[in-house]
Amino acid sequence: MKKMLALTGASLCMILFVSAKTGTDDIIGVWIDASGQAQLRIYKEGNKYFGKIVWLKVPNNPKTGSPKLDFNNPDKQLQSKPLIGLQILRDFVYDKGEWNSGRIYDPTNGKDYKCYMKLKDANTLSMRGYIGFSLLGRTEIWIRVRS
Repeated sequence: MKKMLALTGASLCMILFVSAKTGTDDIIGVWIDASGQAQLRIYKEGNKYFGKIVWLKVPNNPKTGSPKLDFNNPDKQLQSKPLIGLQILRDFVYDKGEWNSGRIYDPTNGKDYKCYMKLKDANTLSMRGYIGFSLLGRTEIWIRVRS
């Protein structure tokens, strides 16, 4: 029983130690989305974090052979922008182990959502996009791409 209590206590300390070690820039890098169809580079400008699409599994339109465009964007002037290079994460701020107060743009439907992100571990990023309240949303898990 003493061994089990000691093991439980040690495990709890390790969990607290690992979660406390999340640093402000630990999110920076390249991540593959949950579908495996896109890779995104998360970077920092000033004190905010942003993310751009840097790779697509299918980068070109199969019918035309030209780069895929942001054709679902509600702004007609932006519909001719290529998806590769498109900024889909913007204005995230690090606060107490998570990156919040940001927005995520979904090019598959042209909609923009509130979002927060949190590292589950060094190579696993949990993202929650939502409308209004975080209860009304969707969580995705992104995996860090090793260079």
